[in-house]
Amino acid sequence: MTTASIAGRATAVAARATDLSKIYGQGETQVVALDRVSVDFRQAEFTAIMGPSGSGKSTLMHCVAGLDTFSSGSVRIGDTELGSLKDKQLTKLRRDKIGFIFQAFNLLPTLTALENITLPMDIAGRKADKQWVDSVIRMVGLADRLSHRPTQLSGGQQQRVAVARALASKPEIIFGDEPTGNLDSRSGAEVLGFLRNSVRELGQTVVMVTHDPVAAAYADRVVFLADGRIVDEMYRPTAETVLDFMKQFDAKGRTS
Repeated sequence: MTTASIAGRATAVAARATDLSKIYGQGETQVVALDRVSVDFRQAEFTAIMGPSGSGKSTLMHCVAGLDTFSSGSVRIGDTELGSLKDKQLTKLRRDKIGFIFQAFNLLPTLTALENITLPMDIAGRKADKQWVDSVIRMVGLADRLSHRPTQLSGGQQQRVAVARALASKPEIIFGDEPTGNLDSRSGAEVLGFLRNSVRELGQTVVMVTHDPVAAAYADRVVFLADGRIVDEMYRPTAETVLDFMKQFDAKGRTS
């Protein structure tokens, strides 16, 4: 591995993929998106997933998050095996144990910022923990924007709402798919700072797919994929060390 494991890091596992494969098509048109991937995402740790286009990074996140099916292997969120769940059970697990932050924000335009934040719990019929929600809102700096609708917010503010929504229900793990992809550098840095603080201050677990070495530098660990396989990982990344490693990939996404 690129860097030795850091001392004292969390050892409990929030999510685990074991021999995970995802295959599209058959015969000559077959595409192996994931090729027997095994990886742990530890509690209270911020992990970035990186790799060239087509390396399988988004597919890995979607399979582990229960958003996509897989061809073989296993995925566990905490003690729950995803492959054993029926559709309704999987929906409930995603709602109760997983938070999502997407590049496109995915906010409902007719709801206020606060209503968007509490929406998952409202749908589930669960009462929000007001003290926790208030602490999340303070962390992302939205206290004076709670009555505003998405069209009245900047892109950075909308993504802060999305971050708060993901945190508000106290999920076991949060997945972010290029969460700063639609933001300018300043807004992106703010959102990444909030995610990092949620890990350090709130004990949250975050897994983020990104192509940006600067974004990856906010993580505790970077996992590198190529051709559907994990090829390396790095602890305590910096933008420079991540960029240097990514330069090793050729146009086909293989390490040199």
